[in-house]
Amino acid sequence: MNICILIPVHNEARTIAEIVRRLKQLKYSVLVVDDGSKDNSGSMAEGQGAEVLRNDGQKGKGASLRRGFAYALEKNYDGVIMMDGDGQHNIGDIPKFIEEAKRYPKVIVVGNRMTNAKGMPFVRYLTNRFMSLLISSACWQYIPDTQCGYRYISPSALKELKLSSDSFEIETEILMKARKKKIKISSVPIETIYEDEKSKINPLIDTLRFFIYFIKELFSF
Repeated sequence: MNICILIPVHNEARTIAEIVRRLKQLKYSVLVVDDGSKDNSGSMAEGQGAEVLRNDGQKGKGASLRRGFAYALEKNYDGVIMMDGDGQHNIGDIPKFIEEAKRYPKVIVVGNRMTNAKGMPFVRYLTNRFMSLLISSACWQYIPDTQCGYRYISPSALKELKLSSDSFEIETEILMKARKKKIKISSVPIETIYEDEKSKINPLIDTLRFFIYFIKELFSF
């Protein structure tokens, strides 16, 4: 399969070059969307062989992913794998997504960190459990880790998902709109690497955005 590894970044100079280098060693196509970084993240990724799209200023993770999805569809990739640029996602887990994707022509495969949550901050663990139960109930199926950004999306699924979110709520939007379109949602166990990185999620603003989006989408079912 000709897979596009899509990585949105905002000030990830500490990790992005090594991630791209390792992905290119494994012969993956890598697309980095540089979301207004001030630390040369985009140039560092480009130097390791990634295709780089640069946003004019910081637009948000959702806007960056939507731009990357449009590019991947235009280039006729067989699938897109979303990864974070902070080094938390294990590149060695990519084959799990691809093998699962081969089982279904139209699918979203979500990484599941909860089978081995060792090292996950306790507050994040509780938040993930709560959010996963909430979103699973809205999607009428159990999705063990709805907050995981490590995912595969098939082109046929992307074409049906009319995404509009600009920020972190896009991950919820993908799942809820997939449920509405009756797109298969699957999960694979993954490892997450926790070091000293700080979350870019604003606890107040992004939580408020999530609930506004969730309620709006829930009542549009």
